[in-house]
Amino acid sequence: MTVRTGTDLDVLYPEVQNFYARHMQLLDGGNAEGWADTFTEDGSFYSPSMPEPARGREVITAGVRKAAAALAEAGEVHRHCMFMSYLKPRDDGSFYVRSYTQVIATPREGQPRLHMMCVCVDILVRQDGELKVRERRVTRDDRP
Repeated sequence: MTVRTGTDLDVLYPEVQNFYARHMQLLDGGNAEGWADTFTEDGSFYSPSMPEPARGREVITAGVRKAAAALAEAGEVHRHCMFMSYLKPRDDGSFYVRSYTQVIATPREGQPRLHMMCVCVDILVRQDGELKVRERRVTRDDRP
């Protein structure tokens, strides 16, 4: 099988890792608009912490603002650490990515702790030369 240009994993994998580094730093920094912009306009975010999936940038932005305000009020910082990413190009030009994600919580003047361990499954697409999340499904290890 010949690998097409633009899907060569030796090139694509570092690009995906860089995308996730920026993506999660936007989230952890409370940049709701910036984080939502890393999703497609009609992107979806499924999380066991939410009663309904977030669909579309406007809804995703509102969710990040609400979460950032709650963390600020609680005096806690969260850091999302994505790693062990498995990447598979798909026939339609999108990319399936399955990653482990740790959320480390640090209370003001407190000790960091593992808040949760998750599996994150994304479908990434390229729009205007940039990677975007079209769909994200998160599962938590502590929930069925």
